[in-house]
Amino acid sequence: KKRKNILAKLLIYAFIFTILFPLALTAVWAFVGRWPWPRLLPQSFSLRGIEEIFGGYSGAFQTLGSSILLSAVVAILAVIVGTMTARALVLYDFPGKSLIQFSTILPIIIPSTVFAMGTHVLFIKVGLADNVLGVIIVHLICSLPYTVKIMTDVTAAFGGKLEEQAAVLGATSRQIMKEVTLPALMPGLVSSACMAYIISFGQYFVTLIIGGGNVKTFTLIMVPYLQSGDRIIASAYSIVFILST
Repeated sequence: KKRKNILAKLLIYAFIFTILFPLALTAVWAFVGRWPWPRLLPQSFSLRGIEEIFGGYSGAFQTLGSSILLSAVVAILAVIVGTMTARALVLYDFPGKSLIQFSTILPIIIPSTVFAMGTHVLFIKVGLADNVLGVIIVHLICSLPYTVKIMTDVTAAFGGKLEEQAAVLGATSRQIMKEVTLPALMPGLVSSACMAYIISFGQYFVTLIIGGGNVKTFTLIMVPYLQSGDRIIASAYSIVFILST
């Protein structure tokens, strides 16, 4: 048992290192002025990356605020829809239940390129392309598999017995929701909201296609810098992106 515990701790520490070490390097690169190979430490430091985000011509700081608001709206809607879907799947039996349960993971199974192109054609026909509402809807679709899964597990663990007992004792529907259901589901609600927010905030391709360039998000501004080869600017954007999520 001791050997297993030591091995488990070593693996956990290794996983933590592989995540935190690149983040630490990214944070250093965000403030580097010059760091030529093969020097181990930077030769100079600069605020060029941070100044580009908060005072540059790209308007990244203003876009960051709108991106946070958009992702927050998606998270709230995803929690509402995911919770209702999870309760229906767990607490009720109805025709087509297995089909609906399978369809909740389709946005993960279908490649994002195929999904975005097909959805774009449909949204053009119904007038949802190139606007914020269309982007919110497509982000919501991408987030639902995660919120439904989280809320399904939480709802299955909670069950419906406590709600039935509260109703037998004379509680109204509003009292049951406030005093029994919401407190029990709160950990799942918070987790699913965080996951939906992160999924929405990180969407690039579907936002580019559905938004058509009219809807700008922080990710749309960040990705070209990641591909440009300017490591300082890219690192600064990455740090702000991580802190935002």
